[in-house]
Amino acid sequence: MSRFLQLHLLTSYPPANLNRDDLGRPKTAVMGGETRLRISSQSLKRAWRTSDVFAQALKGNLGTRTKEKGARVKKALLDAGINEKDATKWAASIAGKFGKLKANEVEIEQLAHFSPEENDAIDALVAALIERKSGPRDDELNLLRHQHSAADIGMFGRMLAADPGYNTDAAVQVAHAISVHQVAVEDDFFTAVDDLNEGIDDVGAGHMGETEFAAGLFYLYICIDRELLSENLGGNKDLRDKTLAALIEAAATVSPTGKQNSFGSRARASYVLAEKGDQQPRSLSVAFLKPVEGRQDGMLAEAIAAMSETCANMDKVYGKCAEADAMLDALHGKGSLEDIIAFAKD
Repeated sequence: MSRFLQLHLLTSYPPANLNRDDLGRPKTAVMGGETRLRISSQSLKRAWRTSDVFAQALKGNLGTRTKEKGARVKKALLDAGINEKDATKWAASIAGKFGKLKANEVEIEQLAHFSPEENDAIDALVAALIERKSGPRDDELNLLRHQHSAADIGMFGRMLAADPGYNTDAAVQVAHAISVHQVAVEDDFFTAVDDLNEGIDDVGAGHMGETEFAAGLFYLYICIDRELLSENLGGNKDLRDKTLAALIEAAATVSPTGKQNSFGSRARASYVLAEKGDQQPRSLSVAFLKPVEGRQDGMLAEAIAAMSETCANMDKVYGKCAEADAMLDALHGKGSLEDIIAFAKD
């Protein structure tokens, strides 16, 4: 089995604000001396993890990221008639296994990722505590699992500062998506009309506002260590293949949710290059250090050409950077998502 699977995607979004910074502006980065649009890897992974694609393909094999597990446990205990003092103490002892707690609280300081097996173990323990009306024993608090079936933890990893022995190294590395061309973020001034204002005393708008947006053709790079993914999923090949299929479909078809109601900026990848091999992985972002201008054949066609040329030239100077590849080209109607998924599983 080839160890690495690399995905290179080109996706065009119309005017949008998919991923905002702390000022509400579309995120940007300077690359090749020019300002580019950016979608963070955190935003992309969140959109994929919570998508219908993942929910349907990986049902029963998705974890839960939360700080509030202790609060949920405490509520279940209180609802069952356990007194406040005991419910707080027992919930804290359970939640504390997954991270440092806030002072005098049951809430974990940082987001913790719970696997399905760990969620089931917590539920079973809570039921036992309620039945016998006594606190958890030390042996019952061994809730963490080295091996589990959480596909999202297997892909994106988890870190437990309180117990590093249960950390999971991420098998999937996701780059920040970056526009292949320079951009200028624009302002949209808008007004809203009050439906019940008859314009007798006040003919102005009921509300005025401003939002910022930009459009872009994005390059996204994903590197998957298939051997590590298999290891993270306990050697379950069927689950590994389902996970790869869900990740590829989500990356190609699921858009970040930011400002979707205002812009309707849903899109699918127009070009996907998948590569397999044991060679050291490499991004093809260097193809876009010089911004694509799209003056002749259009921006998408020129971006595909730039990426293909860069890939070929790297092979010339380094030798083959991958053993095999597969392609989806929606611009010219070549290849298919099904082909890419089948290629990834072999």
